[in-house]
Amino acid sequence: MSDALTLGQQYGCFGGTVGFYSHFSETCLCEMTFSVFIPPQAQAGPVPVLYYLSGLTCTAENFTAKAGAQRYAAEHGLILVAPDTSPRGEDVPDEDAWDFGSGAGFYVDATEAPWAKNYRMYSYVTAELPALIQANFPADGNRQGIFGHSMGGHGALVCGLRHPEQYRSISAFAPIAAPMQCPWGTKALSKYLGSDLQLWKEYDASELVKHYADRDRPVLIDQGAADPFLAQKQLLPEVFQIACQEAGQPVSLRMQPEYDHSYYFIATFMADHIRHHAQYLCR
Repeated sequence: MSDALTLGQQYGCFGGTVGFYSHFSETCLCEMTFSVFIPPQAQAGPVPVLYYLSGLTCTAENFTAKAGAQRYAAEHGLILVAPDTSPRGEDVPDEDAWDFGSGAGFYVDATEAPWAKNYRMYSYVTAELPALIQANFPADGNRQGIFGHSMGGHGALVCGLRHPEQYRSISAFAPIAAPMQCPWGTKALSKYLGSDLQLWKEYDASELVKHYADRDRPVLIDQGAADPFLAQKQLLPEVFQIACQEAGQPVSLRMQPEYDHSYYFIATFMADHIRHHAQYLCR
C-alpha cells in the first residue's frame, strides 16, 4: 500500500475485509476518508470495482455499516468503495446548514468563493479516488460501476452519464434526479456554481441524458413511494424518466410501495442493485 494512504480500522467481512482509509487529497486540499470492501475473490487477482456515493449528512461509514452490501459483493466478487460526501476540516469552509457545505458536497466542482478551493467532489470521485484505488488495491480499472443514494444518487447519475468510458453500469436509490428543478439542487448549484445555468446543466442528470444516452447501458432506479422527499418535490424521478424516454436511454424506475428514504429501504433492494452491476462488470 502507498504511504499516501493511512489504514484506520479493518474488519473481516464475508470472507473478505472492510477497511477505512484516509489520505490527503490533492483535489480537495484536505484529509479525505473512504471505505473499501475487498471480496475473497481478490486473492486470486484483480476484480471489478463498484463505487457508492452517499447522501446528505452522510460519511464513508453510513453505507458501509447499514446497507448490507458486502454479502452480495462477496457473492459476485466486487470491490466496494464508499467515499465521504464532502471535504472536511478546520480550514475547509462550511455553512450552518445540513443540506449545504460539510456533508453536502453535491459531487460538483465548485467555481464560487469560498467553496472552489476545496469542494471539488466531482473530480475527486471520477479521477483522484479511482487512481488511488487502482494503485493500492486489487482493482480492475477497466470494470467500474457507480451507484448512490439521494444526493449520491444524483452524483452517480452525473458521473456515470458523463463518463461512459469509465463506468460500465449505473444505478441509484431515490436520486435527486433533476437538481435544477428542486430546492436542494437550486440552493447547492447556485452557491457552488454561481448563476451560469449552462454550468448547472453539467450536473443535472435530466439535462445530461439528452446528450449522453447509451442504449447499451440501462439505468436502474429504486424509489420509495412513501418517501417524504418525493412528496416535497426534491427528487423528481419522473422528470429523469421522461428525459430518458425522449433521449432513448433505457431506464427502469421502480416505485416501491410503503418504502421511505432510509437505509431500511436501501438494504431491502441492495441485492437487486449489486446484481444489476454484476451483469455488466463480471463478464
